[in-house]
Amino acid sequence: MPEALAARRPARRLREGGCCAVFARRWRVCLLGWTALACVLAGSAWPVDTAYAAGAVANTPAQSGRPALPVPGAPRVSNAAPGQPRATLPGFNPPPANSANTASGPVRTQPAHMPFYVATRGTTTIYILGTLHVGDPADYPVNKPFRPQILAALAASPTLALELSPDDLLVSQDDVSKYGVCRSACLPKYLPESLWHKLEVRLRGNPAALDEIKRMRPWLASLLVETYDSLSAGLQTEYGTEAQLQNVYLRTRGKIVGLETLGEQMRAFTSLSSAQQREMLAQDLVQTPAGNLADVQTLHRLWQVGDADAIAAWQTAKSEVLARDKRVSDSIDNKIVYERNRRFVTRMLLIAGPNKPVFVAVGALHLGGPKGVLQLLRQHGFVVEPG
Repeated sequence: MPEALAARRPARRLREGGCCAVFARRWRVCLLGWTALACVLAGSAWPVDTAYAAGAVANTPAQSGRPALPVPGAPRVSNAAPGQPRATLPGFNPPPANSANTASGPVRTQPAHMPFYVATRGTTTIYILGTLHVGDPADYPVNKPFRPQILAALAASPTLALELSPDDLLVSQDDVSKYGVCRSACLPKYLPESLWHKLEVRLRGNPAALDEIKRMRPWLASLLVETYDSLSAGLQTEYGTEAQLQNVYLRTRGKIVGLETLGEQMRAFTSLSSAQQREMLAQDLVQTPAGNLADVQTLHRLWQVGDADAIAAWQTAKSEVLARDKRVSDSIDNKIVYERNRRFVTRMLLIAGPNKPVFVAVGALHLGGPKGVLQLLRQHGFVVEPG
């Protein structure tokens, strides 16, 4: 059980640290189910007080009430009003008691719409929700975090399926550090001099971050660069969709499974070629920090509206502009996104059965488009409709 594993791995101060954000690239956003991949930082420059890197779901009571994690030069964010206790429900932090505004403007009384779909084939039903792994408190109003249709689907589902199981999330940081961090400053050796110079320029105002990123392999470094730009969007790890789903689901149920294993998700990165890793990092450095921030905000708005195909179309257009080598960029999409989409659907079909609905929550950019989860389900004979 996740609770038992959490008990064996109590919160501790780690040398590896973490931070998190919404990443605008296709493989960043869809991969945030394992947010340790996108958030773990090596070295003491990013101290953390949790048992694994943040950014995602707090899957067990051991992680309840954890704060947003710091990055050098960025203010520490606290969601608790002065004098108010933090929530005890896993991963949940209510908005400040006296706050009338959030990163998205005035506090709303209705939850974000979110991309939510119902797939049916005979008596087999799969509910699919596209997630963001950080969010705004206004996306989840107190006492009404989701639309009634989503809450009803959760209540009807014996199983909640996430990209990774809670147990795998608890141990994911160790593997990220093992496969993504070097013992010495290896990153400059992996990169062309011109690309390394661009990275130095980007992080010149954050020498601690630059010193630590030198010890990362390019694929991990590429997942972190946008973090520094994205933090200013005001989105918070406590308000990731998975955390909020579990707040609701674990009150009455408790069976949460993964659609892939930790090893399968890890291999999506460790098997990338040098050219693919360099392409990922090069794309991160094409835009200015302001441009990356604008992308984060656009994605968040599209997710709030809840049209998976519109999200996919926006991302495809963005990828066309950012790709340095289109052939290599497409190969990354295939490995990081489309191969995993097929694996997700295969696992969904194994879990779901006649009169045994399953509620699936995966990154929003997995859903739409001709190679997305929704279209793959249609190819398996499902009728897919907005929920």
